Amino acid sequence: MKLSRFGERLAKTSGIGRLMDDLGTAIAQGCEVCMLGGGNPAHIPEVEAHFRRSAEQLLAADGLFERAIGEYDPPQGNAAFIDAVACLLREQFGWDIAAENIALTNGSQSAFFILFNLFAGPSAGGVDRKILLPLTPEYIGYSDVGLTEDIFVSNRPQIEHLDGRFFKYKVDFDKLKITDAIGAICVSRPTNPTGNVLTDCEMNKLDSLARSNGVPLIIDNAYGTPFPNIIFTDAKPLFNANTIVCMSLSKLGLPAARTGIVIADPKIIRMIAETNAVMSLAPGGMGPAIAASMIRSGEVLAMSRDMIRPFYKAKADFAVDVIGAEFAGANYHIHTPEGAIFLWLWLADLPITSMELYERLKRRGVIVVPGNYFFPGLAEAWSHKNQCIRINYSADARTVERGLRIIAEEVKAAF
Repeated sequence: MKLSRFGERLAKTSGIGRLMDDLGTAIAQGCEVCMLGGGNPAHIPEVEAHFRRSAEQLLAADGLFERAIGEYDPPQGNAAFIDAVACLLREQFGWDIAAENIALTNGSQSAFFILFNLFAGPSAGGVDRKILLPLTPEYIGYSDVGLTEDIFVSNRPQIEHLDGRFFKYKVDFDKLKITDAIGAICVSRPTNPTGNVLTDCEMNKLDSLARSNGVPLIIDNAYGTPFPNIIFTDAKPLFNANTIVCMSLSKLGLPAARTGIVIADPKIIRMIAETNAVMSLAPGGMGPAIAASMIRSGEVLAMSRDMIRPFYKAKADFAVDVIGAEFAGANYHIHTPEGAIFLWLWLADLPITSMELYERLKRRGVIVVPGNYFFPGLAEAWSHKNQCIRINYSADARTVERGLRIIAEEVKAAF
């Protein structure tokens, strides 16, 4: 079989592919798996009741269900849903946006595939442009979306040690270099994998750097405000003509609906719509059909504030308490959990790599994600990359407690 370079890129082993394969194999073999590694949101009964009622209303309304499943939306996405999102963001944040500022995609992953390849890769004049990640670790799903190799360049963070075995990553602005080869800057906020929330000051500095260098600032807001609002600290949302804000229905509780939301300058929105038409004709319509009424009414705000955010905050607090009990006597640190659905565990003096720990845990039925996958674009050697693991704490308490106990046992046994 003779593959193109693109085919070879798709066929190679990726971090996200390995994770999903391990989980599928374990489930197929009937293993009791403590799934602490994926990004699937929790099943929150009160939230799912809202979705069920919305779906029932869709079925009861004359022709709406048939329209949702039986007709293509425009390449930009469902117009009624887009109008509802624009209205919500105008009223909630005062953003000066309209329908021409919003496009839908088949999930956030598709949005980043489009955006990263719009702004990075071989360009006119022979320049090989890059996406700058000003802070690593960053989202595992970014790593392999480039049509060409090595589309990222990233920076090591400053590490601020906090009380109680917590720490926080901060952007090292003194070492941040924006050259002519940078096509865009991208950050996730809250950050996957660490739960870090960049401060308003950090975001304003990045915004200023992006504008002064004539490149867009892409903000991955998959866990942020106004929905799903899995954010446990104060953070002011940022949007202007030079930013591209990416949202999603996934962490709201609709991951299977595959609905990404991109808010940007109309020129960029038109490019996304054109790419949608080529890649998939149009975004899927079921997610927008289910969520449109709750966005239009503002119900989504109360649901995010009163159900989703407290649910995950309690989950995070529980997991931190379990780690404190199970890891007593071990040298560990936790990135202070400020949002998202993960804990980032740093094991500084572990005598094995995070990948070796991952393999040992897998044999005991615990799936995490080794930290080395979360540093795209960081070329320099840094031992920290092999000392961390990402833990999803959104499973039921029994699963989380059992999984964390086994992780602690394997960490202690490694010495």
